[in-house]
Amino acid sequence: MTEVPYTAMDTGDMAPRSGSALTRRRVLGAAMATAVAVSGLGLVASQVIKSPAQAAADTAAPPPSVLTVPVERRVLRDSVIVRGSVAASQTVQVTPSGSGRDGAGPPVITKINLRAGDAFRPGRTLLEVSGRPVIALKGTLPVYRDLRPGTEGDDVAQLQHALKSAGHPVLGDRTGFFGPGTKSALTGLYRSVGYDPLPADPDGEDTVASAQDAVTDAERHLQDAQSAGRDSTVPAAGGESGDHAVEVGRAREDLERAKKKLADARIRSGPMLPASEVVYLKDFPARVDEVDSTVGGQVTGSAMTVSAGRLVVTGQLPRDQHNLVRPGQQVQILSELDGTTAEGTVRSVADTVTRPQTDGQDQDGHSAQADTAAGGFAVTVVPDKTLPMSLAGQDVRLTIQAAATQDKVLVVPVTAISAGADGSTAVTVQETGDRRRRVPVVTGASGDGYVEVRAARGTGLVPGEKVVTGIGGAR
Repeated sequence: MTEVPYTAMDTGDMAPRSGSALTRRRVLGAAMATAVAVSGLGLVASQVIKSPAQAAADTAAPPPSVLTVPVERRVLRDSVIVRGSVAASQTVQVTPSGSGRDGAGPPVITKINLRAGDAFRPGRTLLEVSGRPVIALKGTLPVYRDLRPGTEGDDVAQLQHALKSAGHPVLGDRTGFFGPGTKSALTGLYRSVGYDPLPADPDGEDTVASAQDAVTDAERHLQDAQSAGRDSTVPAAGGESGDHAVEVGRAREDLERAKKKLADARIRSGPMLPASEVVYLKDFPARVDEVDSTVGGQVTGSAMTVSAGRLVVTGQLPRDQHNLVRPGQQVQILSELDGTTAEGTVRSVADTVTRPQTDGQDQDGHSAQADTAAGGFAVTVVPDKTLPMSLAGQDVRLTIQAAATQDKVLVVPVTAISAGADGSTAVTVQETGDRRRRVPVVTGASGDGYVEVRAARGTGLVPGEKVVTGIGGAR
């Protein structure tokens, strides 16, 4: 056999070994990469794919949190909030009566002296009807008749006081009697506003003149009778003859009767106050709320609405709050229109339900009729100080202090009170961690969402401790 050199045989033997090692390394690297990839996919799958138990645990609601509020010590107040309207204590509709000039036709508005919102004092002419004034005077009695010289009564006394308030005092007349002093003052009032008063009797001056003539004639007849008696040659016991004495006596009687008729004529003559020419208001300055007429229009109803007296506020209490409000309680008045605030006092609370009839709308456009259809109890609030006239007619908010404790008391929110099956009440105090303790309490006054509590003897409840009021969302 042919001998092969060692080097040649060694070289040929090494070449195959080098190619095999490289292949093995490549296979090993691919295997390792595959393993890494598989392990990575497993890790991702472990993050995405969950067991049903794990999925339920992850989607379950978080444990609820406990809502707590600290116990406080303070004065407790309970407030009732209602709506109210501001108006004067007296409102009068001026409705002129009577007929036109010379009694012909219905009354006609011939002049309007004031506008809505104007203030006025006693003795002011509000308007003119058929050429005659309608004058405002101070008084409380309603007008029910014409007042003429010689009449007597409380309404005459009211006129006398009203004339004085308007700057025309009555002199010489007794109170309640329409005499010469009242006539003089009334004439002064009319002339101060530019009018002449109507005469009580259109023929009064002629009647007085005729009565004066009768007195003059009677005086002369008496003088003649007395002269004839003195010329008699047969004097009677009284210094006159018998026939002449009778004549003188009769002349004296005639004179007395004539003087009495003259006095009556003078008393009943002069100015009068027609019921259609006066409006009585109980306080001044007064205010014109509305003018319901125009110059030239016939008077068919109210020609003007005026108000007088202090501004007061009236509201409606719901049925469930009626027992909480009583006279004497303090009230805060708030005008939401201009921010004006004032303090007041409840003057009266109605015992029966009233149902206001109104078709107006509130500030939100809701029908007021619908809101008040159930009715309520009328409450009247008197301001502690005079309200500005700018509030007249406004809708305001009334916050009535319905109840209060004299001193500071221990209070918790109403929602912190729990009741047991036996009717007992308690609060739950949240302590450190999840520890809680139940404290029996006796409740007292309530207001503004809080209630007074007194812990049972032997149990502690102090300001600052937190009581459970409910369960909230996640912590």
